[in-house]
Amino acid sequence: MKHMKAFVFPGQGAQFVGMGKDLYDNSDLARELFEKANDILGFRITDLMFEGTDEDLKQTKVTQPAIFLHSVLLAKTLGNDFKPDMVAGHSLGEFSALVANGTLSFEDGLELVSKRAMAMQKACEVEPSTMAAIVGLEDDVVEKVCAEIDDVVVPANYNCPGQLVISGSNEGIDKACAKLTELGAKRALKLMVGGAFHSPLMEPARTELAEAIEATTFNQPNCPVYQNVTASAVTDPDEIRKNLVAQLTAPVRWTQTVKTMIADGATSFTEIGPGKVLQGLVKKVDRAMETNGINAYQG
Repeated sequence: MKHMKAFVFPGQGAQFVGMGKDLYDNSDLARELFEKANDILGFRITDLMFEGTDEDLKQTKVTQPAIFLHSVLLAKTLGNDFKPDMVAGHSLGEFSALVANGTLSFEDGLELVSKRAMAMQKACEVEPSTMAAIVGLEDDVVEKVCAEIDDVVVPANYNCPGQLVISGSNEGIDKACAKLTELGAKRALKLMVGGAFHSPLMEPARTELAEAIEATTFNQPNCPVYQNVTASAVTDPDEIRKNLVAQLTAPVRWTQTVKTMIADGATSFTEIGPGKVLQGLVKKVDRAMETNGINAYQG
């Protein structure tokens, strides 16, 4: 039985002050790419990552490139130890995964992440909106409640069995949380996010990002990416592109993604980047699955 190694990449929320400094200090390759990133972004993101405040790092336009850089540069400094059979990323992490499997160049990946962050920030400013984590209810109960509310509120992140994040207008989220608590949710917790990601309220950002994605070169990947929108293995560059555009307004099907990767033969999951969130979610899908994380320079 072949050991199939799955590598997964985290999304927004895993950032921390000081992230990536060990890479910058110890790896010539990482330092060179960090400086290139400062040039591409037009500001010294390294200063904010290494010495900024939590508030600095919480701005979408900083958070997204920061997590992307941390994940991608960790993967690049692993050298020959990085041999994925399959990759996936949670929301923003899908861009890290696409650089890791050779679909996107480092520079193009960073440009797209930066444009995505700016477009999402703009969309958030148009209409006050938010997200909430619903814990302890079946997915179909949450879906039904969302569908019955007049305001915008939709399932956004299928994180693991019994945990679904919803996204929408402030009113929509408040109504849904009240109703879901009534129906027995263990928790209906509003998240500290800038807006309603993965909902129809991101449509302006989707249109803007679509143009940038269309203008970017997508290469033949060296292993399949399991995309958020389809939760299935994709290797066709045109299909990857199309799914990446759809991702901004569509739900992240993470539970389904992990299940498919396991069904397709994944024998271990390694999370590359800040935090341990994805390792926890994989364990909730399959307690017996081997998981580990790489979140610091291996040297």
